[in-house]
Amino acid sequence: MASFGHYIKTEREKREWTQTEFGAKIGINTSAISRIENGSQKFSKSKLKKLAELFKTDLQTVTDLFFADKFAREAFKYKCSESIFAVAEDTANYLRTTNSKQGEFNFSNE
Repeated sequence: MASFGHYIKTEREKREWTQTEFGAKIGINTSAISRIENGSQKFSKSKLKKLAELFKTDLQTVTDLFFADKFAREAFKYKCSESIFAVAEDTANYLRTTNSKQGEFNFSNE
C-alpha cells in the first residue's frame, strides 16, 4: 500500500462513493477527505473504528495500516536509514516479550 490516504481512496472508490458521500458517512468534510487521500492531512486516530466499520474490515488491519503509515512518514521525515524498520521490528518483539512476562503494556502515551 502506498499510504494510508491511498488505502482510503482505493477502498472508497471500490464502493463507488464520492468524497462527499464518504465524508458524510465518516463525519469529515469533503476538502479534508481530499487532503487525507493526497497525504497533506492526517486521518484522525479516533475515527479508525468507524473507518473499519464502513469498509467492513477488521479494526486491527486498519489500525496496523494507520500506524505503519505514521511510522514510515516519521522515519522519512527524519531521514532514517532503511535499517530503522529492522530495528523497529526488534523493538516490537522485545516489547511483546516484556509484555507477556510483565502484564499488559500501555501504548496510550502518544
